Amino acid sequence: MEHYLLFLAVAAAAVLSPGPGVTLTITNSLRYGVRDTFGGILGIALGALIVAAVSATGVGLILVASSLAFTVMKYIGAAYLIYLGIKMWRSTPAAFNEGPVKRSNMKIRFIEGISLQFSNPKAIFFFVSIFPQFIDGTASYTAQFFTLVLTYSCLVIAIHFMYALLAGRTKKWFTSPAGSRAVNKAGGTVLIFFGAALATANK
Repeated sequence: MEHYLLFLAVAAAAVLSPGPGVTLTITNSLRYGVRDTFGGILGIALGALIVAAVSATGVGLILVASSLAFTVMKYIGAAYLIYLGIKMWRSTPAAFNEGPVKRSNMKIRFIEGISLQFSNPKAIFFFVSIFPQFIDGTASYTAQFFTLVLTYSCLVIAIHFMYALLAGRTKKWFTSPAGSRAVNKAGGTVLIFFGAALATANK
């Protein structure tokens, strides 16, 4: 497997970047408490695994066999990360509504999370354009595929749980414009950095 540590860093940056999934996790934490975010987080993680299986399997097999396709998709993926970073830098602070904590249904949160991931273009594009670049064409594709997919899904669980904890303990900061703006700036910087790193990585 090639550049696993770079994949770990890029995947972590992608998961960390504020988007529909992160917004859902933070909102659930503020509304229902940290414990009741597990259903949604597991749904998002399973949704990522399914999206990966559908998006990356066929595309990955093509890319590992074609140097030209790899090069094209590498620069598209890098440009996409940089675009997300710039967009995040320029975006207005997200509004996380802090309401009274109330009880929630784990099954409903799970369905909500997995449905959200199926419609998340960021996840689909990540697996189509970025994921296959970390596959070694001389080694077993299946073993590498499952290693990278499970790594991504575990990152989703760990990072979203971290967001849930932070939101639960710093509600006022997360629900303030300053807090949301800080998340946007930090996430945008990280995405731009890893977009540049991806563009210079060799197969």
